Amino acid sequence: MRISDTGDLWWKTAVVYCLDVQTFMDWDDDGMGDFVGLTERLDYLADLGVTCLWLMPFQPTADRDDGYDITDYYGVDPRLGSAGDFVELVRTARDRGMRVIADLVVNHTSDRHPWFRSARSSRTSPYRDFYIWRDDEPPDTSADVVFPDKEDSLWEYDDRTRAWYFHRFYRSQPDLNITNPLVRDEILKAMGYWLELGLSGFRVDAVPFVIETTGVDAEELARFHDPHAYLRELRSFVGRRTGDGILLGECNLPHKEQKKFFGGADGDELTMQFDFIAMQNLYLSLARGDARPLVRALEHRPAVDEQSQWATFVRNHDELTLDKLRPPERDEVFAAFGPEPTMQLYGRGLRRRLPPMLDGDPRRLRMVYSLLFSLPGTPVLFYGEEIGMGENLDIDGRLAVRTPMQWTAERNGGFSRARPSRLVRPVTQGAFGPEHVNVTDQRGDRESLHAFVKLLIKRYRESPELGWARFSVVDQPHRHVLAHECTLDDRRLVPVHNLAPTSCTVPVTLDGCDSSHHLVDLLHDDTEFALDDRGRAEVELDGYGYRWLRLMDQDSRRLR
Repeated sequence: MRISDTGDLWWKTAVVYCLDVQTFMDWDDDGMGDFVGLTERLDYLADLGVTCLWLMPFQPTADRDDGYDITDYYGVDPRLGSAGDFVELVRTARDRGMRVIADLVVNHTSDRHPWFRSARSSRTSPYRDFYIWRDDEPPDTSADVVFPDKEDSLWEYDDRTRAWYFHRFYRSQPDLNITNPLVRDEILKAMGYWLELGLSGFRVDAVPFVIETTGVDAEELARFHDPHAYLRELRSFVGRRTGDGILLGECNLPHKEQKKFFGGADGDELTMQFDFIAMQNLYLSLARGDARPLVRALEHRPAVDEQSQWATFVRNHDELTLDKLRPPERDEVFAAFGPEPTMQLYGRGLRRRLPPMLDGDPRRLRMVYSLLFSLPGTPVLFYGEEIGMGENLDIDGRLAVRTPMQWTAERNGGFSRARPSRLVRPVTQGAFGPEHVNVTDQRGDRESLHAFVKLLIKRYRESPELGWARFSVVDQPHRHVLAHECTLDDRRLVPVHNLAPTSCTVPVTLDGCDSSHHLVDLLHDDTEFALDDRGRAEVELDGYGYRWLRLMDQDSRRLR
């Protein structure tokens, strides 16, 4: 690999930062974040080391699902600003070295979208076939609903035209009929519009559901015989329009099935996918203090095309789903990190952020984020993770983790000068509230979590082998330790992490090395480990300790 390759395939060593415009920074003090406020905070994100912003939905919305129920694919929610404000954000971000991607929500629309308003007005509407309808009463689908606390069927009866329409999510979000070529054309046009305004791609919401064909008849299926061909079309379209744009897909599936969504060996469908399997097993490993579940998940992660990439993460904007763990394993994670029913959601996930789950233990927090950035793949942060924000369990459902960004210790955490009652969402209270956790205090503290995450990002960006190399385990005797190696050409990095509270010494042996080599710790100044003639070293770790060890030899030209 040439170092210039990291510029061509920029997503393989990116640092992605997900945020919701409405909760990030309110510049006009109406209680709602806006594009002007986000633009004013771009220098903060650039200083942190972010290279790619992921914007949650910002289009006009019926606001029944926090923006994921869009009423106009070409607009900007006027509460957030204008299309001009959006363009200024993208232009300024590019100047600061950041690309911008945005959510692509095309599995469904809002039931208030003009297409659906027309479709339900008459069976002869030109938009009728934009959605999925049936005349006969549907079977019981209660076991298949995504949100069992809100829905009991995938079908909703519409009195106006006396038919049922299909909705994979909420009844207010009718699914688009992807087998209809007119729908597919509309999706491409909407994508093209935002790409023309400067986006570098999309995070594609609920990808498996986007291309599913549940409820469509045989005639419609005949014209859409290969759903994955449509993903290839989307990837090709983004490539043609941008040259280096990406599709980051949400596919919470077993690894074997995820490989299909990359496009298999051809790698011509999704550019990147979130690794939900590794994430869930990370929490199982943390709950047990045993690295083996995470190791197994990573070792079974399938190899993908060179241009494809896994996105690694600790938390995202949804519930922390544990649906791919076995029920006893899920119960272990619940017991460790969310024992109260109010902390759990849908019987399969947690509505908490990481710091409260770890009782605010700074050693453990740093170890987890060190591990995140050292795993092969592209790390994705959710806004506020860099300062250790917590959740607000007084807020309903998944919104508990989508509280306003905490900038200062002042009222409303410096997010807005509006009255607290006018805020889009209440600020987190208690030990993780802004008087204790905020950007301003941490930026002035060299020992803060913010400073540590900034260091991790710097070291990650200086170590492209983390984004390009395959994962391989370094043998050592401790179950609670994960030692792995990332090797690419003459670059060789050995991260070591202790998942237990007790200190230990980890013996490691590196093939092809001798006493002319040594290991330099990239996260702790002035720390080195000598190798003997057989390539062996003894690595000391504190409880919840971590090290990134770069292999150096006498003739190495690599900077420390």
